[in-house]
Amino acid sequence: MKRQVLLLIFIFCLSSVFGHVSYSIPEEMAKGSLVGNIAQDLGLDVKRLKLGKARIYTGDSVQYIELNRERGLFLIKEKIDREALCRQTTPCALHFQITLENPLELFPVTVEITDMNDNSPVFQNEERRFEISESAVIGSKFMLEKAIDHDIGLNGLQRYILKPSDNFVLKLHTQSDGSKKIEMILQKPLDREKQEHIYLVLTAEDGGEPQMTGTMQIHVTVLDANDNAPVFSKPVYKASITENSVIGTLVTKVSASDADKGSNGEVIYVIGNSIDTVSKLFHINGEGDVILDGPIDYEKEKMYHIDIEAIDQGGLSDSSKIIIDVIDVNDNSPIVNMISASGSVPEDSAHKTVIALMSVNDPDSETNGKVNCMINENIPFEIKCKSNNFYSLVTDSDLDRETASEYNITVTCSDEGVPSLSSSVTLTLQISDVNDNAPVFERSSYEAYIVENNTPGLSIFTVKARDADWNQNARVSYILEDSSVNGVPVSSYVSVSADSGVIHAVRSFDYEQIKDFHFRVKAQDGGSPPLSSNVTVKILIQDQNDNPPQVLYPVQTGGSLVAEMVPRSADVGYLVTKVVAVDVDSGQNAWLSYKLQKATDRALFEVGLQNGEIRTIRQVTDKDAVKQRLTVIVEDNGQPSRSATVIVNVAVADSFPEVLSEFTDFTHDKEYNDNLTFYLVLALAVVSFLFITCLVVIISVKIYRWRQSRILYHSNLPVIPYYPPRYSDTLGTGTLQHVYNYEVCRTTDSRKSDCKFGRAGSQNVLIMDPSSTGTMQRIQSEKNIMDEPDSPLEQKPPNNDWRFTQGPRPGPSGATGGPEVAMGTGPWPQPPTEAEQLQALMAAANEVSEATATLGPGTMGLSTRYSPQFTLQHVPDYRQNVYIPGSTATLTSNPQQQQATAQQAAQQALPPPQASAQPEPPKAAQTPASKKKSTKKEKK
Repeated sequence: MKRQVLLLIFIFCLSSVFGHVSYSIPEEMAKGSLVGNIAQDLGLDVKRLKLGKARIYTGDSVQYIELNRERGLFLIKEKIDREALCRQTTPCALHFQITLENPLELFPVTVEITDMNDNSPVFQNEERRFEISESAVIGSKFMLEKAIDHDIGLNGLQRYILKPSDNFVLKLHTQSDGSKKIEMILQKPLDREKQEHIYLVLTAEDGGEPQMTGTMQIHVTVLDANDNAPVFSKPVYKASITENSVIGTLVTKVSASDADKGSNGEVIYVIGNSIDTVSKLFHINGEGDVILDGPIDYEKEKMYHIDIEAIDQGGLSDSSKIIIDVIDVNDNSPIVNMISASGSVPEDSAHKTVIALMSVNDPDSETNGKVNCMINENIPFEIKCKSNNFYSLVTDSDLDRETASEYNITVTCSDEGVPSLSSSVTLTLQISDVNDNAPVFERSSYEAYIVENNTPGLSIFTVKARDADWNQNARVSYILEDSSVNGVPVSSYVSVSADSGVIHAVRSFDYEQIKDFHFRVKAQDGGSPPLSSNVTVKILIQDQNDNPPQVLYPVQTGGSLVAEMVPRSADVGYLVTKVVAVDVDSGQNAWLSYKLQKATDRALFEVGLQNGEIRTIRQVTDKDAVKQRLTVIVEDNGQPSRSATVIVNVAVADSFPEVLSEFTDFTHDKEYNDNLTFYLVLALAVVSFLFITCLVVIISVKIYRWRQSRILYHSNLPVIPYYPPRYSDTLGTGTLQHVYNYEVCRTTDSRKSDCKFGRAGSQNVLIMDPSSTGTMQRIQSEKNIMDEPDSPLEQKPPNNDWRFTQGPRPGPSGATGGPEVAMGTGPWPQPPTEAEQLQALMAAANEVSEATATLGPGTMGLSTRYSPQFTLQHVPDYRQNVYIPGSTATLTSNPQQQQATAQQAAQQALPPPQASAQPEPPKAAQTPASKKKSTKKEKK
């Protein structure tokens, strides 16, 4: 912890294509320690890290750093050992990338791992033994094993100390690779007789704080004389080997010579490296052959430095160095890693829209590691190199989902080695739809036919439009555009189904009124914003034979008679007249033909089939009648055909007076017969109506009297007349011309309860006006009598000014009163008679039906269907015509009205008066035929 506090963290940023950020941290930092504020260093908001789903991409490497998106910080995820990560490589750094989405962004990050003095120097062997001849000359060299310190720089191995140093001193030699070779130099001759065994301690120290050391024991045995040491032929040997070479391959051959003879001249070779990797990969035999013992991989180690030693039997030795260069072989295919990719892209995406980001790495070197990437052809995309080993896939042209809705993009990356190696990755990209296509009708315009007199709602035909888009954008709705046909909205002629495009007829068409019309139908899709197109539709109405021919000439009139004159001297083929008719239909429905249906003398006339000309077919004679009646039928050529008839009167005469005398009688007889028939039918209808009316009235009165008798029989309620205060005397003529108004309030069980009389009659009065022609409806009160059931009600006393005259009194119709009675000042003549009580009961029943309408079913036999708003206008007014038994008096509302009605009915029953006879013109001389008809008429 103390060492971590003393270390400083250096943070600096380098700019690159995406903005490069570098950090420097010491090794062995605790898990969760802060590395740096990446959001601040990149100038990004923490929200951008969250929304962009920021993550760390390390490829195949172990992830030692983690990203805290909530705070935008880099934290230690795993404890980092620089020596395990980078060994002796400097600088030691972690390289990874930060990726963001929406939009896609990439930021390279480098974290340099600085060394800490956490490793002490170590000797592979704790003890080293030497056998040195006592004859060894001063300056003899003895190679010592180097100590290994995995730390670097100042924390690495700095110096060696040999103790005691009486006979030997240390000498360090810096080699080409920067390492140091240790030699123990003899500085004082050895004397076996004085000291046969010498014990030394070699100490290796580093420069870290605190300082760390490693020791090795050296045991020297002094031998007899061997005064010549082996000597290598070269101080440095260089060799090369191809990676992936097979085990047992000869790397190089070294040689050392010893001037001594015998056993002292025999030399053995040993590898002096203490690094395990080297000792496991190579070995040297007694002949000096360096043999490969393990696999060689250029991507792991590009060069090997081997220290070798030649030792003779006397213990003398020499050292040399072998430098082995590893030759790269194209044995690695490019590695394609998809950093980020979009699954779909809108079809209206702009050019150069980024679809995917990827990294490509080839561990090989030089040309073997150079990579070129490409994609399949004929697709609207291209691949671009953003920076070293990073590529982006972007759009190269417009996208159209309707042309291609999906692309399988294959990215192929190849290196430049021989033979070339490649790898590929496939990306499936969906093109999402955009509403960029308007509906298109199958035809540029439509024409449809419909037969007139069609049924409203009939389907005429269907318009169809298609939209190349997809889903909601392709859902087509059909709309009838606003327009007018002859000033009438087109929507009153046709309608369009919004979903199916079926055009229906709203009305029944008439070819004679409209022969064709056109309108526009709009097809609109369901996109946002919606796109639309329209088409013109023309409806042609086909004619039907629905109009009969119309005769224009001769004109048929009801009051006058038109006749054509034919002289008796007319020859065969004489043109009498021409029937002119038209048919408003069209085509063959309007082709007319004329036929003679009936004629007084069929042998005298004929009708032209096509032109309607009436001609004589024989010579006119004196025997032919003066009055000739022809019935011509005019038919069209439709299916089925329609026809019209016309009556043509022809007078066969040479002078006008003769014709006039004949046709005047004919007209009079016809008018007389027509009037007689009309009056007979009218009389029959009136008699039937009166009979049915009387029958209904009699039955109604019988039923009503029966119901009233039942009410009187089952009720103990006395009938007390109430005389309204608005009473006023009238003309004094007739019988009972005054108004009786009674208000009766009854409970549900009226037979067991008393009767209470409610409000004053002035609020509910039926007023009779002798001068009017009817009865005014009574004025409804705003609250009915049931509003206050608990309040005491009292009967209002009769008005003292209300009087009967002698004329309207019940009794014989001829009875009259005195003057004071006529003036309305006399006393009441007598108590109410039975007829007056009956009339009062009828009025009370009407009021009871209103007051008890809300009491529920079963009350006095009244129906519950009458609401409280039910008034006297809904029930028949029996007071207008009441017959009093045993009396000749009749109660009526308005005798003048009855008299006027009777007079009107009598006038309708009488035939209209005959027109006054006109003076006859002078008759012409009669022919034999006319005399004969005149005689028949007189007999008739």
